[in-house]
Amino acid sequence: MSTAFYKTLNPTPFGVFDDESDFQSDADSVVNFVKRKLGDDILSVELTKKQIWACFEESSMEYGTLVNEYQTKSQLSNLMGISTGSNIQGKYAHETLDFILRLSEPYAQEGGIGGSYNTASGSIDLVKNQQDYDIYDNLKDGAGNLIFSSSMNNDGAGRLKILEIYHFNPQAAYRFFDTTSAINYLNNEFSFESFTPETAFYVLPVFEDVLRGGMMDLSNRVRRSNYSYRTQGTKIRIFPTPTADNPKKLWFRVGFGNNPFDPGYNDGTIDGVSMPSNVPFNWIKYATINSMGKQWIYEYTLATSKELLGLVRSKFSTIPIPGADLQLNGTELVTQGRETQEKLKTNMKEWLDSLTYEKMVEGEAAKAENLQRVLKTIPIPNGKCIVIG
Repeated sequence: MSTAFYKTLNPTPFGVFDDESDFQSDADSVVNFVKRKLGDDILSVELTKKQIWACFEESSMEYGTLVNEYQTKSQLSNLMGISTGSNIQGKYAHETLDFILRLSEPYAQEGGIGGSYNTASGSIDLVKNQQDYDIYDNLKDGAGNLIFSSSMNNDGAGRLKILEIYHFNPQAAYRFFDTTSAINYLNNEFSFESFTPETAFYVLPVFEDVLRGGMMDLSNRVRRSNYSYRTQGTKIRIFPTPTADNPKKLWFRVGFGNNPFDPGYNDGTIDGVSMPSNVPFNWIKYATINSMGKQWIYEYTLATSKELLGLVRSKFSTIPIPGADLQLNGTELVTQGRETQEKLKTNMKEWLDSLTYEKMVEGEAAKAENLQRVLKTIPIPNGKCIVIG
């Protein structure tokens, strides 16, 4: 343990690493390193221990900041939505598709196959010889309540959006696969597949069933429908005008203006990680930094100390001495220190950018491709073998 550092009151400005024994042990060694590199054995270096310790702390914090930036680039899509109060420093998260799935939810909502927002189903009672209806005044749920005034619509404010209209109860149309359908009998006659009229056996991928089912469902809605419609504003006009004594209901599936912060369920991830500024990365413990990181910290500490020394010496460009003036190199030290800091940070950023998860995947792909090219040059054995025994 560094006796001088440990006994000094408030040795560093922020005290981030003051309680760590490894940081304490290195603190006095860093003072000796900096002063000797700046020529203290020949000419006094006008820096106190506290000033050098402040540079040491700043360098350790700068290193942690660069590493956390790299980790954020690699993992942000997997961290979105997690609690901002959890400490994930130094943890290796599993990849997820939550970010991509969340981006795709609006498209699922529009397609009527998912989404984060509730929709409502209601109907309008068609009236004989009445062609025009007001959706906001006539659309009701199963209990007879107006859809537009329901709590789903933020107390009746906002725009109602029609998602689907149909004049019969929606149903999955799979008559194509019905064992008694005409299609099966035709297939049997023309030997398209081997099956009996009672049981159909199809060697087809599952997506065939899905596509055919959707095709039949759409066909029923279009070809078997007796009605068409046109909407404008809050009005809907039915074609042709209902003439039956007891017209059917016209069914609607509707939604309302979506609030991105208020989906149809209680979503705690909205208050979770949303940007780099609230990713729960703490300062990297000094004890966990390896030799490469510590060497960078020592060099950066020297550069910041050189800049600080230059600022101190710049207060007096010359010092009068008997018979001459002593010229101080403050401006030169400031320039050198800042250039070295910039160079160290640039090199670190370039190195870390080459190690992001995306870049590592590209590297592994290139390695696998090159390996395949090498393996292609290996001669194929001729099939002969040597028996030893």
